[in-house]
Amino acid sequence: MNIDWAYMRKGWVSCKKAWTVFEKKSVSIKEEVDAKKQTYTGEDAWNVVANADKICVASGKKIIEFNPATANKEDILKKITGRTGNLRAPTFKSGNIFYVGYNTDMYDLFG
Repeated sequence: MNIDWAYMRKGWVSCKKAWTVFEKKSVSIKEEVDAKKQTYTGEDAWNVVANADKICVASGKKIIEFNPATANKEDILKKITGRTGNLRAPTFKSGNIFYVGYNTDMYDLFG
């Protein structure tokens, strides 16, 4: 599987875990955005994911799935943004599906 777009924060524990999984599975990343240099807050975060077919969000040991076309925008934003209000890193897009946060089971979907 390939990643079309990745939003990563170098040195962040969950991002390091994500990289480890992708290296083991030889997943290639077409475009990477440094979350320290480019932030997506509020409406900008929504605009990143709004046209997705599905959003999978790691929430502790659970994976929560949203369809942005039918789900409540505010509920999605609460799950995809962190305490600062910025889009959580890591966030990946494969096809037209976004994966937000780190969860081992969610990352098993790759490769």
